[in-house]
Amino acid sequence: MIFEEKRISSEKIYEGAILNVRRDKVTAVKGEAFREIIEHNGAVAMVAITKEGNIVMVKQFRYACGRAVLELPAGKIDKGETDPAKVAARELKEETGYTAENIVFLGKVNTSVAYSEEVINIYAMTGLVPGEQELDEDEALEVEEYPFSEVYRMAASGELMDVKTIAALLMAKEQLSGITLR
Repeated sequence: MIFEEKRISSEKIYEGAILNVRRDKVTAVKGEAFREIIEHNGAVAMVAITKEGNIVMVKQFRYACGRAVLELPAGKIDKGETDPAKVAARELKEETGYTAENIVFLGKVNTSVAYSEEVINIYAMTGLVPGEQELDEDEALEVEEYPFSEVYRMAASGELMDVKTIAALLMAKEQLSGITLR
């Protein structure tokens, strides 16, 4: 039987614009322990598929890892937003300029089950209509398109480092057999 930890007490130790951190005292197998937990509103990631069967990707500098990263379009769920599919549509438009006629939920992933509550909802988006990006003031990213087979190969070979992108591509490959993925 797996021991299930229970919260005894909780203390907020950091409150930020994107995330909070709390320290929980919990029951443990041998008494009590502490767990530091990142609180996050959640996010969305989109496997946006063009009529040619290409996957829309974005490349942007990610300060935390110190390099430009190729990843799927994605964004955080803002406070008060309750429908992740609407957030996905908004973020796709903001980051890539595309709007999608079809939005299909593929699944969700937890970014780090050991210390984060962040859940990323993953969507496939088709029937793309091009438009203008609506980037946030502090965003700078390039939109690129790749055949699915190429980005899947990059994920499988370790060239892609973004976990939400890797997970979403795996979900897409398994669930989108009716859509032509090149």
